[in-house]
Amino acid sequence: MVTWRGLDAIRLEQVRLYVSGARIKAYGRIIAAAHDDKEAFSASYELITNDEGVTKRFSVHLVRASGESQLAINRDGEHNWLVQTADGTIRSDFNGAEDIDMALSPMFNALPIRRYAFRAGRRVPAGEHAEVPVVYLYLPEARVEAATMKYTKLKGNQVSLEGPVASSTVTFDENGFVINYEGLSERV
Repeated sequence: MVTWRGLDAIRLEQVRLYVSGARIKAYGRIIAAAHDDKEAFSASYELITNDEGVTKRFSVHLVRASGESQLAINRDGEHNWLVQTADGTIRSDFNGAEDIDMALSPMFNALPIRRYAFRAGRRVPAGEHAEVPVVYLYLPEARVEAATMKYTKLKGNQVSLEGPVASSTVTFDENGFVINYEGLSERV
């Protein structure tokens, strides 16, 4: 079990992880109090990757005062994503995305960190970067869009991260899981 607390708002995320090589199964929940213009919400999710650490299946159940919604996001055999919502199904390659990224969650940053070998034991030189197309899930509004995350290796176990909502420095452990996401969350 891994738990993070929000640094910018009252929020907790807890996830139970099963890791086998690059494969990850994650069962987690984010609980956030209302703040600024964001309503309170709870998001329960399940993530399964393949043997290379590429997202295979993701589902989330989102509960807000304004209502509930469920999304299922799956990759088919042709590298397309199927996004299923109450409004219907969207089929897209999301600009070649191999990962899901969910706003406000440090858990999902582990996917590209682990796969692109930014872990300290891999001797990736500072300054090396990867532009990672993702299927981005905005919370609490449950909006799904294509986005690009840019990860640049800094010294030690750190990367600089530029995404659709923020830019920050992320510190991770020897397994590639986030310890501190500057300004957003820290592991407890």
